[in-house]
Amino acid sequence: MKKIESRLAQIGSLNDPHTGAVSFPVYQATAFRHPRLGQSTGFDYARTKSPTRAVLEAAAADLESGDAGFATSSGMAALQIVFALFSKGDHLLVSLDLYGGTYRLLEKVMTRFGITASYLDTNDLDALESSWTPNTKAILIETPTNPLMMVTDIAKVAAWAKRKGMLTIVDNTLLTPFFQRPIELGADIVVHSASKYLGGHNDVLAGLIVTKGEQLSADVAFLHNSIGAVLGPQDSWLLMRGMKTLALRMERHQSNATRLAQWLKGHPSVEEVYYPALPHHPGHEIQNAQSSGNTGIFSFRMKDARTIEPILRHIRLIAFAESLGGAESLMTYPAIQTHADIPEDIRRAVGVDDRLLRFSVGLEHVEDIQNDLQQAIEAAEREIRG
Repeated sequence: MKKIESRLAQIGSLNDPHTGAVSFPVYQATAFRHPRLGQSTGFDYARTKSPTRAVLEAAAADLESGDAGFATSSGMAALQIVFALFSKGDHLLVSLDLYGGTYRLLEKVMTRFGITASYLDTNDLDALESSWTPNTKAILIETPTNPLMMVTDIAKVAAWAKRKGMLTIVDNTLLTPFFQRPIELGADIVVHSASKYLGGHNDVLAGLIVTKGEQLSADVAFLHNSIGAVLGPQDSWLLMRGMKTLALRMERHQSNATRLAQWLKGHPSVEEVYYPALPHHPGHEIQNAQSSGNTGIFSFRMKDARTIEPILRHIRLIAFAESLGGAESLMTYPAIQTHADIPEDIRRAVGVDDRLLRFSVGLEHVEDIQNDLQQAIEAAEREIRG
């Protein structure tokens, strides 16, 4: 098997034998001719299967060591399709520190269909055991979590879930298959907001699902087609284009983020930095054991809440924006943006308070990023002093 760097760079390059195109074409078609009655080329209607999307989906399955891949119209669409595996009365265990959009989908949509969730530290087997019920059908893990970078031992929890007859679902958005492959650690389903690191350029909205197991793959394929939240051919091509450089980008994201996290850890205006690459992080050893690297996103807590607004106003190179994983550095204020749908008492209990900033470190020169953040912090402190 080729190394993952080679597999990424070669996505789609060998899939068009008719022309030999090294960039797989965009098949902008929704309907396909049948050779004759009862025969098919393998493509009938684009919602069910389209050529460009099929190449992307095969690449996703290969990279995540799964059996089938499914490209969706967004990361939230990917989660909706996975949650559609469950029925009225089913119960899920879910990471406590959770992306706000996932919480919103579970609490404001899935509850209408009788599906409930409990939120807890998914690395705590005692807590998982005490929250388990005979109706608990799956565990959904973010690792690292967004935004506080909590780390779960995937192999340990997947083995426990298997003993209970449950599915293990892992959101692998922040590490990507370049650094972490949950299916190899025992997970059944991997989901991605592919708009983030996989696309990598802040120009495509997409999601991915990868499944392990013939029946599970067939079940998700049915839901993918039935719900219809599929990725179009142009966006499929954009996503493949982005994934070709994933290895290079993730290495740079990681090196920039590590240096900046180390700098902020010693900054007099910063109370805490949440990044698993740092030795003091409680998930540092687990992260090193199950992953080959670290993401380019981390969070940090300022000592004074009054600095938040002026920092966000004074950053110039870094953009005040809500996404992550692109070439450009972005900073987000989770309390009122990405995690606004989580009730304040729950947010604060987890640690998403009014002093926390989330930093998606881009591909710019690390000194330029650091200088921009330093001048913004200095400007904020001058305003506070008056």
